Amino acid sequence: MKQRTIARPVEMIGIGLHKGEPVKLRLEPLGEDAGIVFYREDLAMSIPLSPKSVINTQMATVIGGEKGVISTIEHFLSAVYAYGIDNMRIILDGSEMPVMDGSAIGFCLFLDEAGIQEQAKGKRVIRIKREVEAREGEKYAKLSPSQSASFDFKIAFEHPAIGLQKKYFELSTTNFINEIARARTFGFVRDIQYLQSQNLALGATLQNAIGLDDHRILNPEGLRFEDEFVRHKILDAMGDMMVLGFNILGSYSSFAGSHKLNFELTSALLADSRNYEMVTIESLQSREFAKSFA
Repeated sequence: MKQRTIARPVEMIGIGLHKGEPVKLRLEPLGEDAGIVFYREDLAMSIPLSPKSVINTQMATVIGGEKGVISTIEHFLSAVYAYGIDNMRIILDGSEMPVMDGSAIGFCLFLDEAGIQEQAKGKRVIRIKREVEAREGEKYAKLSPSQSASFDFKIAFEHPAIGLQKKYFELSTTNFINEIARARTFGFVRDIQYLQSQNLALGATLQNAIGLDDHRILNPEGLRFEDEFVRHKILDAMGDMMVLGFNILGSYSSFAGSHKLNFELTSALLADSRNYEMVTIESLQSREFAKSFA
């Protein structure tokens, strides 16, 4: 399997979830080994995709520095991860990715519009060699060696619409589109006033999030999946793992994971070279992994 970029530039305008402001998003192809690069055209500022670029994980994954930031990148990056894209420039004229409908399906359609272009060099991935974990009390996120790529997530909320949910997902572009991409972000009404006082969730509506009061789901259309909440957690985890800049050959598992724990996990992984190795898919014994991106 070869490295991938997009076949042609594409452009759209959307609204940011936390700032509630219009933002223009443009995707452009990049050459082999260029990686995934974010660019704030209003600031003439490039931000390479790496855990070292992460500066905040309070309500979303935020990358950048003193000059400027780009927030809420995880939904978009989950689609990039699922499509196996290695090289691309993401150009924005504001500080946040568009929220779309609160899921990743709109970004999947956007990537479909751009098309996928295979390149000459072999696709490089991160192969997990040793178990790595980030933990906070009973909450954890973990990467383990495996011959396939999978995500296993469990959540527990004391809310009648959520409760205990668990989902196992084996990576496949097709399965991502069918099982994960349409799962929306969610939030509780009781938290909105505080979040908005912190200049967060200013663009949140029932058109781009699942809203809950103390007893029920507020969206008139209901849920897209019975376990939509844990499916969205997998979506977030995939996007947060893509901050590494490469797909992972290994298994991810979590109980009550968060952007913070995912960031700590990727940082811990890279902190010791014995935890992983960079390999091309052609050199792997696991031929099934390449089929994940078919």
